[in-house]
Amino acid sequence: MSMPYKLFTFKDDGIIPNNPHLPVIIYPGVFKDHPLEMGSIFQVNNWRNSWVDGVFDYHHYHSNAHEVLGVRAGSAKLQLGGERGEIVEVEVGDVLVLPAGTGHKKLSGSPDFEVVGAYPNGDYYNIRTGKPEERPEVLKEIQEVELPENDPVYGNRGQVTENWK
Repeated sequence: MSMPYKLFTFKDDGIIPNNPHLPVIIYPGVFKDHPLEMGSIFQVNNWRNSWVDGVFDYHHYHSNAHEVLGVRAGSAKLQLGGERGEIVEVEVGDVLVLPAGTGHKKLSGSPDFEVVGAYPNGDYYNIRTGKPEERPEVLKEIQEVELPENDPVYGNRGQVTENWK
């Protein structure tokens, strides 16, 4: 595939479980010229249950669903993978595909920063923050999340179908 992408894999850090089996996928600038089309493309590729908002300013993850985040407006600095994870700068048109368990947090952002989020098959998502009492349950939940049939951007081709196995 000619579109550029970045892959990141994060190990369990003892608080944020992350997903050591599936990489985070970032498609830089893939919707740069048409950011408002992200939600409808995600929907066509069966990533639904979408919303438009920001990213929480605390470390959190979803133990029961994979998530796509598309930057519709503004820019931000996000931390992926927990306190020792990767800091990434995102801007309009960037898409991040986060496997279940992947920690994410907004460190800073422009006042107009806005993302559209969605989930494979329109899955319901929870919000987990790494509380010790959640741990046995979430580790099991993360392993049980089914792989999506489609990449949220490229459908039956793309990095989800190539790298998530």
